[in-house]
Amino acid sequence: MSRMPITKEGSERLRAELLNLKQVKRPEIIASIAEARAHGDLKENAEYHAAREQQSFTEGRIKELESGLSLSQVIDVAGIKHTGKIVFGAKVTVADEETGEEQGYQVVGDLESNIESNLISLSSPLARALIGKQEGDIIEFQTPGGKRELEILEVSY
Repeated sequence: MSRMPITKEGSERLRAELLNLKQVKRPEIIASIAEARAHGDLKENAEYHAAREQQSFTEGRIKELESGLSLSQVIDVAGIKHTGKIVFGAKVTVADEETGEEQGYQVVGDLESNIESNLISLSSPLARALIGKQEGDIIEFQTPGGKRELEILEVSY
């Protein structure tokens, strides 16, 4: 089985989340369940059901993080030889050819991707189109809304 790449920063951030879930969130949920049980009838106890649902979600996230981190390979982007081409961990600024709107992204592993933070997965259509390209290149890729063209303005590591 191949190991999934993850940046050093992403690994540290996910390990901190895992630690928080285990040491802070899990005990809080257990206390909430105990308090809700003390209120009596569990069939019609909304607090109990909400706490159990939260516990299920938290335990699922713990398992996801433990599994993902155990199968990941930490890659220190600072140690990669930079040739100007976009590689895993690169930070890229692009401009939409149609609107001129600029946007910045970082190419990261699947486990740490988060579009709200502009961390795009290595396996996403955009990242696949960016890999191997350099500043000044124009890429074309398919989105659910149709084809898009972006110009690569800047690459940093």
